[in-house]
Amino acid sequence: MTPLGARIAARIAAEGPISVADYMAECLLHPEFGYYATRDPLGAAGDFITAPEISQMFGEMLGLALGQAWADQGAPARIVLAELGPGRGTLMADMLRSLRAVPGFLDAAKVHLVEASPRLAARQREALQGHDVVWHDAVSDLPRDAPLFLVANEFFDALPIRQFMRAEGTDWRERRVGLRDGRLALGLAGPAPQPALAHRLDDTAPGEVVELCPALPAIAAEIGARIERNGGAALILDYGGWGSRGDTLQAVAAHGFADPLAAPGEADLTAHVDFEAIARAAPCAHARLTPQGVFLERLGITARARLLVRGLTGAALESHVAAHRRLAHPDEMGTLFKCLALYPSRAAPPPGVDP
Repeated sequence: MTPLGARIAARIAAEGPISVADYMAECLLHPEFGYYATRDPLGAAGDFITAPEISQMFGEMLGLALGQAWADQGAPARIVLAELGPGRGTLMADMLRSLRAVPGFLDAAKVHLVEASPRLAARQREALQGHDVVWHDAVSDLPRDAPLFLVANEFFDALPIRQFMRAEGTDWRERRVGLRDGRLALGLAGPAPQPALAHRLDDTAPGEVVELCPALPAIAAEIGARIERNGGAALILDYGGWGSRGDTLQAVAAHGFADPLAAPGEADLTAHVDFEAIARAAPCAHARLTPQGVFLERLGITARARLLVRGLTGAALESHVAAHRRLAHPDEMGTLFKCLALYPSRAAPPPGVDP
């Protein structure tokens, strides 16, 4: 058992089983042994690769989409350009490079990053040298007095989730992490009503699992309220769907799937994002959920790929072609990953999404 696993087991032995959300929070954010506190998880030497690390085209497309949304809203003179969970800073760096092509945007924008990992914040400082950047611990710390143009790529999937199994009638049984023969194991709490799941009684049957993300509503409400009040737009890209159904908790280590309970603190833990919950909580307009591949193609990723291919040969050419396919093809990230856009009810949606 890992050092963090031993601490979690001792807590359970003393206090009883804990929720999946509490388990995820300990595994990811424990200040000494948590996954994000102890490593840079990205890249070939890490545990997984996100879209910005696959190709510069991803960030370029998102940057231009926000740039067009800014222009469509009258090109306000001062805006907040924000990213949640910015990884190594690659996505923001690529966005800023592409936004040079949008006259006036960079003069209006101040960059704000919301990051919980000191290690990743250090990498972001390296990637964004020369740019004026402010770091924050939470979305609520972002400035409140200017239009908010925000991107969140693979941010919501890392927020801790609670899991509930439908029982008979209107009751639910929460899945909890306990101990069995000295090892961490999942079990079920007793049946009880869950008011937050009242809207799921009509579309679930006994035995089905539904997931709730406790932190999601407040974050989505914060983003949506600022966009509705001051203007702006948010592009939220992640894997998931409209509504939560089934057990989607997963662990990734060394670019492969692992047992979520096997090595606490040494594997990334994520769950599929319930985009409907984001839309329900955000008090602004939202576009229909759009597959990532469709979104990127509408923004012109294929045309950009053809420009970048000039002069490439051999392994560089093969890598470029594979990157384009991985980002946009339906059999790769193009269908599994989705884009939800938030925007003011008085404005048009950002380009690339289904209104």
